[in-house]
Amino acid sequence: MKTRSSGRGGGEPRRRLRNAAVMALMLSSLVALSLVRARFSPIASDGGEALKLKADESKLVVTTNHAVVNTESGDSSSSSSSSAAAEEEEEVAAPAKPAGGGGGGGGGARPVCYETSRRSDTCEAAGDVRVVGGSQTVYADTLDREWKTKPYCRKHDAFALSHVKEWTLRPLPSGDGDGGGAAVAPRCTTNSTATAFVLSTGGFTGNPFHDYTDVLIPAFITAHRFGGEVQFLVSSYKSWWMNKYIQIFQQMSRHDVVDVDADGDEVRCYRSAVVGPEFHRELGVDPTKTPSGYSVLDFRKMLRGAFGLDRATATPSGDRWDIRRRPRLLIISRRAARGRAFLHERAMADMAASLGFDVRVGEPDASTDTSKFARLVNSCDVMVGVHGAGLTNMVFLPAGAVLVQVVPYGKLEWLARNTFAEPSSAMEIHYLEYAVQLDETTLSEQYPADHPVLRDPMAIHKQGWEALKTTYLDKQNVRPHLGRLKNTFLQALKLLPHDKETMN
Repeated sequence: MKTRSSGRGGGEPRRRLRNAAVMALMLSSLVALSLVRARFSPIASDGGEALKLKADESKLVVTTNHAVVNTESGDSSSSSSSSAAAEEEEEVAAPAKPAGGGGGGGGGARPVCYETSRRSDTCEAAGDVRVVGGSQTVYADTLDREWKTKPYCRKHDAFALSHVKEWTLRPLPSGDGDGGGAAVAPRCTTNSTATAFVLSTGGFTGNPFHDYTDVLIPAFITAHRFGGEVQFLVSSYKSWWMNKYIQIFQQMSRHDVVDVDADGDEVRCYRSAVVGPEFHRELGVDPTKTPSGYSVLDFRKMLRGAFGLDRATATPSGDRWDIRRRPRLLIISRRAARGRAFLHERAMADMAASLGFDVRVGEPDASTDTSKFARLVNSCDVMVGVHGAGLTNMVFLPAGAVLVQVVPYGKLEWLARNTFAEPSSAMEIHYLEYAVQLDETTLSEQYPADHPVLRDPMAIHKQGWEALKTTYLDKQNVRPHLGRLKNTFLQALKLLPHDKETMN
């Protein structure tokens, strides 16, 4: 008995200490769990607002994990792909649209400004809406607080956004000018029943890939649901750029396009407004995110109407291709000084002609007549070019045509896939890829055989986008082996919708 009693007496303090430690651990876990839940829960407890705001309530919070990369807008079609990891991430699913085109943000299903993808924010307001372009301000009587946004689809790229003006959405002042002290609402100078749509042509516009990916396709996604009753209010307006694409805007709207920054004291009044276009994917439309399921095929149909393009499909004039209508192949040309040029275009054209192609060569640039070049591309059945902005002209190819992307040396297949390979399928365009080998690139003439540029391209990738772009996109020209390229062209012929026995 003494021994048992002595044992209990010595162990009791230790048991109590263990129990206290367990209780402390459980309490700590509960506190940590509560903090984590409060930090990451997407739904607030006071009304369901699905957006967390920082201390500065006037700023829309956008949290991304994307690196900010300084890119150029002049030539590369892939400054949108400045971070390989960013391009691999899934798009954020767009929230359902609210009834009536948005509200004040007090008790609705979501805020006035909301994230439509990791690349874009869109703001919507309805009611008494007044736009003062001279100060980049939208007033609405349904708002109860201020919101700020930059209406351009590249919100993770600080360099692009540095060329985009910020817009503010504010509650409409209630004063009537009777001396009561309240601010006075700006008086309307023009009235419209259309929806105002504010977007920017700043950023990387001037590069065809960015023209379509950052502005034109997002504008179509956002404006299509209004059936033409939308007025484009363009910020950071560039007259030369708008002249290049005015036919597209005229297809999307029955109203004049406005250089809204130049409005001065003009006050444009509407029943509703959208500030900032929606983005889905590179050169694409996600039909599951559009109100009526419209897709990039509808965008391509709209382009045919805008530029008067005759061919919806790549089919021969009769049952077979013949001497009167041979399949046409377009070589997208580039100057050697720009990089990624074919150094033997004439030999390529002769080889393609020997296979039965009617060959054309075109070099699109900033001064190219868009309508004229669109008609040339639409007349073709196969288009081939080295990775670059010129391949964006695939939007004009007829369905069933073939795009051949020549991928420069340097492990750039991921870049080729994101920019042109993946969009081609949704456009109903066949896609073929020709990867440049070491003995087909001028890089082998610029560097010793054991240099990392030639032997370990991924080491260059790890140095960042600028190193990759400068090395593999700006400094490289190519000379594909005609034998290998011939096999690719023969494969393209087999993909075309024709009687295969007609081609020898």
